[in-house]
Amino acid sequence: MNDRRLLLVHAHPDDESIGTGATMAKYAAEGAHVTLVTCTLGEEGEVIPAELAHLAADRDDTLGEHRIGELAAACRAMGVDDHRFLGWPGRWRDSGMMGAASNHRENAFWQADVEEAAGELVKVIREVRPQVLVTYDDNGFYGHPDHIQAHRVARRAFELASEPAHGEGEPWRISKFYLTAMPRSAIRRATEAMREAGAPFQVAEVEDLPYGCPDEDVTTEIDARAHVGAKLDALRAHATQISVEAPWFALSNGIGQQAFAVEHYILRHGVPGPAGRGAPVEAGGLGEPYDREDDLFAGID
Repeated sequence: MNDRRLLLVHAHPDDESIGTGATMAKYAAEGAHVTLVTCTLGEEGEVIPAELAHLAADRDDTLGEHRIGELAAACRAMGVDDHRFLGWPGRWRDSGMMGAASNHRENAFWQADVEEAAGELVKVIREVRPQVLVTYDDNGFYGHPDHIQAHRVARRAFELASEPAHGEGEPWRISKFYLTAMPRSAIRRATEAMREAGAPFQVAEVEDLPYGCPDEDVTTEIDARAHVGAKLDALRAHATQISVEAPWFALSNGIGQQAFAVEHYILRHGVPGPAGRGAPVEAGGLGEPYDREDDLFAGID
């Protein structure tokens, strides 16, 4: 019996597909229980298709409701059937980009009480009992307030879930806590490939991007090339937010990105497992020496 249980905490619908879609599809296909918790409905997102522009926050303000359906379709594409919104759908609202007036809404996730929000996540943890938890780093991967808050909430829930006195349900200690990562060498190779291929999106300079980590910070490399098709289908499901020209995609800013089939992580808490095989550089891996884990569950009995 496959008793592996993976919990991912993301800020908005589409974040799961962009950063961890191949990983989620891989583990779901292998029979692991994959649970996705999304913290907001993504109400402040910019709408790409002109025919859906009326959904935007400054018009009908119905984008969040629409994105519930997009997220459900993305989860089906990845084979994930356990998805929840933190608290309940719409409990906390998308805060918008850092510095936006929407940051200051009373119900914005950026304004959420971390203890309260973490308490909601603890309920999920004690129900699902995951061995592995995945979220962003403390800068929220690229500085978005909701991503930063998702990290804070996930980290606090990781601490609280094992405390007998906190909340309902049986305490549960998560074995490994990972942060999503995108090594700069992989970003550089992807941008070079976009230029060579004449990809139909704008190609940014790596140094100008607000994300990317040193290769040496990466502890774990998940080779999910067999599942990149599911990731691309999940990206396509988020049609209000993402344009896809496989293997590339872009958000509303038009800056191209590669739909990585090899996804990277940093182990923040827990005991590292044994090193794996690694993925070939040409496939998106970091290459030798192969001293990184190739399984989020590596070393867990």
